[in-house]
Amino acid sequence: MSGIEFRNVHFSYGDKCIWEGLDVIFPERQIAVLMAPSGRGKTTLLFLVAGLVQPQAGTIVYPGEHMRCSMVFQDVRLVAGLSVQQNIRLVNPQISTEQLSDCLREMGLVGYEKKKVSHLSGGEKQRVAIARALLAEYDLLLLDEPFAGLDDEVKERVIEVIKTRSQGKTVLLVTHDRQEATLMGGQIYDKF
Repeated sequence: MSGIEFRNVHFSYGDKCIWEGLDVIFPERQIAVLMAPSGRGKTTLLFLVAGLVQPQAGTIVYPGEHMRCSMVFQDVRLVAGLSVQQNIRLVNPQISTEQLSDCLREMGLVGYEKKKVSHLSGGEKQRVAIARALLAEYDLLLLDEPFAGLDDEVKERVIEVIKTRSQGKTVLLVTHDRQEATLMGGQIYDKF
C-alpha cells in the first residue's frame, strides 16, 4: 500500500513522550481522520508530516519524491492587515481572480475578496484559511480542527467544498467531533 508511512517513529517534548515506536500508514489519495483524546499527539503528527518538527528516531516515508503540502492550523494564521485576496495570493500568486471568487462563493463568502481580514468574524477567518489551503498547489492537505467556530449548516457546506476540491489528494484531518469525521468520510485512526 502506498501512502505516508511512519516507521518506528519516536517523538517527545522534553520529558513528555508522545510516541515510542509509532508505526502507521495513511493511504495516498484518501481521507484519513485522526481522532484521539487531547495530548495524544494529533497536531504533532500533522507537524511531523509537514516537516515542521522532526522525529527523534524513526522515519517518515512519503509516496513520491516531492509532496506539496497545504495546511489549515488550529489557530488561524492569516495576515490581519491584508485583504482576503492578498492572504490567498500569499500561497498561490498565480491564482486567477475567477478561481479565487469561485472558491469564496462556495465557502459562503461572496464579495469578500477585498475585505481586510481584521474586519472578519472568527468563522469567516476560518473559512478564508480553508479557502487559502484549498487554493494552494498541493498533493497533501493537512487540516487541524478546521471547523472550530463554524455552525452546523456552514460546517456541512465547507466539508462538501473540501471533499470536492481535494479529490485525488491525500487528506489528513484532526477532529474531536464524530459528526465531522462521518461527514468527511475516510478511514478513522483513533489508536496511534
